Amino acid sequence: MNTTTVSLENLTSLCKRRGFIFQSSEIYGGINGFWDYGPLGSELKRNIRNAWWQDVVQRREDVVGLDCSIIMHPRVWEASGHLSGFADPMVDCKSCKKRFRADQLCEEQGTKLIKDGAAFKLPEGTKCGNCGSREHLTEPRAFNLMFKTFVGPVEDESAVAYLRPETAQGIFVQFGNVLATSRQKVPFGIAQIGKAFRNEINPRNYTFRSREFEQMELEFFIKPGTDQEWHEYWVAERIKWYESIGLPAASISKYVYGKDELAHYASACTDVMYAFPFGVQELEGIAARGDFDLRRHQEFSGKSMEYFNQETNEKFIPHVIEPSAGVDRIALALLCNAYREEWLKKDAEGGEIIAAEHGKQPPAGYEVRTVMRFAPRIAPVKVAVFPLLKNKPELVEKARSVFEDLRRRWPCFWDQVGAIGRRYRRQDEIGTPFGVTIDFDTLADNTVTLRDRDTMKQERIAIGSLADHLHQFLD
Repeated sequence: MNTTTVSLENLTSLCKRRGFIFQSSEIYGGINGFWDYGPLGSELKRNIRNAWWQDVVQRREDVVGLDCSIIMHPRVWEASGHLSGFADPMVDCKSCKKRFRADQLCEEQGTKLIKDGAAFKLPEGTKCGNCGSREHLTEPRAFNLMFKTFVGPVEDESAVAYLRPETAQGIFVQFGNVLATSRQKVPFGIAQIGKAFRNEINPRNYTFRSREFEQMELEFFIKPGTDQEWHEYWVAERIKWYESIGLPAASISKYVYGKDELAHYASACTDVMYAFPFGVQELEGIAARGDFDLRRHQEFSGKSMEYFNQETNEKFIPHVIEPSAGVDRIALALLCNAYREEWLKKDAEGGEIIAAEHGKQPPAGYEVRTVMRFAPRIAPVKVAVFPLLKNKPELVEKARSVFEDLRRRWPCFWDQVGAIGRRYRRQDEIGTPFGVTIDFDTLADNTVTLRDRDTMKQERIAIGSLADHLHQFLD
């Protein structure tokens, strides 16, 4: 577990410096709530998506995939309830002109937003989070979070459409087609990864709450009456998955919704939570949604969403368990968990050892190493290859041969510039698990130096055995 208190400021600095995350449209001053992922960040996200797809879809016989369009028929959002009910309470400060999400404003001040029938009220004494004014806050009012657009050349009400605020509804709308073509039987799941858009009132906490984000959602269709056992099953499965990508159990917790917190159609909901630097927050929700979504789409479309079990001669609208995870939030959690600032000192033989983890300047004789301890499965770069000296053609040629062989199997990094110790540090800072150095001994005996990122220990490995050795850790 990461025992260092991660500074979000230090993390964002590293992410910018090393090419994980950039502010969108930065050269024009940026745009709030939107982020771009650089060379390393895009690889990190790809690895998260691949790990989820492999474990949830490819390694199971009872889940199939889907890729739906971002813009769908507006009636989809009528049926799902998003047009009428997908809103957050918003307040404005008339004094400083800032806008806030009312529930977040209350939470920051240690209170709770008061629900009054269908409306909301601020507790007495609530103040503006920017200027501190108490008397200039408006009453909370609903703000629909869907981005509105138009389809076709004419911008009138007949052409109104919306960017999807979630990927789930595409799965429900295509339930009949998938069932007819996939030869699946209930219980089975449909999985989808894709972008979603929410016009958040107050995007915050770096990439945690954004207006454009990516979801990994599974709708697992079940027989009515089996909701509880399948919900418990998927909660356990999802927590195991987070551990498999490197988030330790100690940093993960569960939040189980009380009966008064559940959506009207849900029988259970559990959030998987992570301890971020800004507090314990949700990574994923696992909800037992009943048959609400399929029933609503059956009602609004006039098309049957029933499932017929030929073995038992039963006909029913399936219930659904929905694990819904955010790729961007998982990426941020992995970045926070991986970040270390370590004090190093030399051992008796001149090697480096980790003395302690600390965020301040070390005393004399110690050096600070910044390292990202990603699990190999999600590390953006798996192996870095270094010729010991760049001005020795025979070393460079041999190193290029090793590099070309390894990069056919894994994402690899080539670096021949600077002292070897400095090159190791650069790879530590981007989280590369292994470094391979080609030196003069390589030319004599065809072995290389393999360095482990976490222990910094080095061992000699025959080039012929290198790929098989790395395979134990990387595949």
